[in-house]
Amino acid sequence: MDTRVPEIKMAEAPDGLEGAGFFATSMEKVVGMARANSLWPLPFATSCCGIEFMATMGSRYDISRFGSERPSFSPRQADLLMVMGTIAKKMAPIVKQVYEQMAEPRWVLAMGACASSGGIFDTYSVLQGIDRIIPVDVYVPGCPPRPEQVIDGLMRIQDLARNESIRRRNSPEYQALLTSYNIK
Repeated sequence: MDTRVPEIKMAEAPDGLEGAGFFATSMEKVVGMARANSLWPLPFATSCCGIEFMATMGSRYDISRFGSERPSFSPRQADLLMVMGTIAKKMAPIVKQVYEQMAEPRWVLAMGACASSGGIFDTYSVLQGIDRIIPVDVYVPGCPPRPEQVIDGLMRIQDLARNESIRRRNSPEYQALLTSYNIK
């Protein structure tokens, strides 16, 4: 058993001007750093991928290292929707409603083959990927994906949050994307 204590790393400071007693950077970079290191996930788990997410939340993998130690079960307090497992077509309106109740900025992670593409369930009752009802930012492959893959997906979401323009959500392109999904 490994008894070494893991090294704790601080969040890297954004690019800027530094001198004796001051640090200057753009507001966009500071907001990006804050968003990336304080994601509040809303786990929407329906199947075995939910068990892997529970393992990821445990002490061995510990996603709290990435600022996501507070899972939110209220869409109004979450900014990352993690859809895990098989989504039945009857459940699709609920997933969409949860997404619409989330405040901007919001990101979506589709975890596992079922959430990404319907998985092995190519039937009339299973939604063949959540990207048919809501926009997805990151796909985590696997059946079920390992906790390391979930952490990698979370890190990809952090990259998106860190580098996203503050004004992107007001852009005509983003509004057109939401309109294509019939989201107001």
